[in-house]
Amino acid sequence: MSKVIVMTSGKGGVGKTTSAAAFAAGLAQRGHTTVVVDFDVGLRNLDLVMGCERRVVFDFINVINGDARLNQALIKDKRLQNLYILPTSQTRDKEALTIEGVRRTLDQLREDFDYIVCDSPAGIEKGAVTALYFADEAVIVTNPEVSSVRDSDRILGVLQSKSRRAEEGLDPVGEHLLLTRYDLDRVERGEMLSVDDVLDILAIDLLGVVPEDQAVLRASNVGQPVILDGESSPGQAYRDSVSRFLGEDIPHRFLKREKRGVFQRLFRRSA
Repeated sequence: MSKVIVMTSGKGGVGKTTSAAAFAAGLAQRGHTTVVVDFDVGLRNLDLVMGCERRVVFDFINVINGDARLNQALIKDKRLQNLYILPTSQTRDKEALTIEGVRRTLDQLREDFDYIVCDSPAGIEKGAVTALYFADEAVIVTNPEVSSVRDSDRILGVLQSKSRRAEEGLDPVGEHLLLTRYDLDRVERGEMLSVDDVLDILAIDLLGVVPEDQAVLRASNVGQPVILDGESSPGQAYRDSVSRFLGEDIPHRFLKREKRGVFQRLFRRSA
């Protein structure tokens, strides 16, 4: 059965679009037909992160308004056979996202895709609430900072009270925490919340911890989901997160400093 996954956050700039692109690519790597949909009308960036900005002809709002068919707006990823992108408009405002139009489009996507990953705008304005409304699963993308965590707690309240599942008395939206831009040095200096601090506040399951790393910026600049960089720490962290989402029991990494073995210590001293 097809699932709608919303990637959401209370605060902007936490790496939500990066995470949506990586998560969708990871699901496609695992053989699942996946589409990632940009809900950030007017401020679209998903097409840039996915490296398909020059291939956008029609968009999500064209489909909602009946100006284009869904298959005209969908863009097939050139790297992964099972991955598609549905970009949004740069020129319209968020009022163009009508509940009925979004419902109709998602129902069409459900017919062809195992997973529909929604890249939601930050906060609780209309575009974000519309994306949250249809979620079956929600990945809360949070930085280990007090303001980001507090805003994420508010998003959890919206999910629990204003989603379609809440309104119709269905099973609640699945809630998962993705902690991004985690910096062990800053945690140890007391400049950043620890993983345990964040979990104490939000009290939801930890999907993964993505360390602060320049690989994320490099991947965004070349239009490639960072999960495709399997050598980088963020790429590995996103792969682990996708595996956990799919039900695998994967130990968490990047929560604390890894101990070096004897040969690693000797090599470092001789270098």
